[in-house]
Amino acid sequence: MASNTNLFDGIVIFTQVVNCRGFSAAAEKTGHSSSYISKEINKLEARLGVRLLNRTTRSISLTSEGEVYYQQCQQMVNDAEQALGELDQSQETIKGVLKISCPVSFGLNYLQPVLSKFLQHYPLMSLDIDFNDRQVDVVLDGFDLVIRATQQLEESSLICRKIFQSKGVTVASAEYLKKYGRPTNPSQLSEHNCLCYSNLRLPHKWVYRTLNDKMIVVDVKSKLLCNSAQLELKMALDGHGIVRLPEFALEDTLKNNQLEVLFSDYQEPAIDVFVVYPSRKYLSPKIRCFIDFIVNELPNESL
Repeated sequence: MASNTNLFDGIVIFTQVVNCRGFSAAAEKTGHSSSYISKEINKLEARLGVRLLNRTTRSISLTSEGEVYYQQCQQMVNDAEQALGELDQSQETIKGVLKISCPVSFGLNYLQPVLSKFLQHYPLMSLDIDFNDRQVDVVLDGFDLVIRATQQLEESSLICRKIFQSKGVTVASAEYLKKYGRPTNPSQLSEHNCLCYSNLRLPHKWVYRTLNDKMIVVDVKSKLLCNSAQLELKMALDGHGIVRLPEFALEDTLKNNQLEVLFSDYQEPAIDVFVVYPSRKYLSPKIRCFIDFIVNELPNESL
């Protein structure tokens, strides 16, 4: 059987159009004109005898056949890029841009010194950092890796590695406790003003365990509901309510006795910190290097 010399024609352009979500964006990224991109897609569809993309004046979308073809094509492009990467870049040459998302409090209190040391060790690297408490989409938002702090990581096809663990702590200011009274049992929280973290799946349900492992679930009422641990901390310091935060978010407030710890004879859910990334199979040297670096640099006793 004669080989098909045109087998791979148009595949890179096609995947770029899908990944960029449009002809114009794909043209800009590849350095071609929009008309060239359009002609290449038309030629590819004609050669295959299948419509791959539905087009409107404002958007494109994959047909069912296009979705199947795209998945296979993207894998081929990834394989080719991996092969080029192994030729062009050895494991010892760590360079490029690394795009990372990380929760604000953990980023400022723990990750920042690691980032500084990383850049000192790898001067050819650049970092694009997003300190943000929202849960981003690693793939759709274009991150190389994401750091997430959570009581329970949701199931997904992403690869995750636990890098840190922090105790959960319930705290309040002396001013608040003097005004509203000091709860001695978690069940009394339902009678207090609480500052709740909206990124949790159930922000108004606070869970504790007694020393004999009896679970206590409290439905709290929120004086404040927000997606920022830093704002929760500031509002607690100003005496607006009781807050539950991981130790890494409390900065030096506990050491300086600015907040008082409640329920020290109860266990609170631990906050695990994970590094999350799309694939272990095609992990680039810069990502692998960064993950190994932060695992080595973060305090081992917290795991």
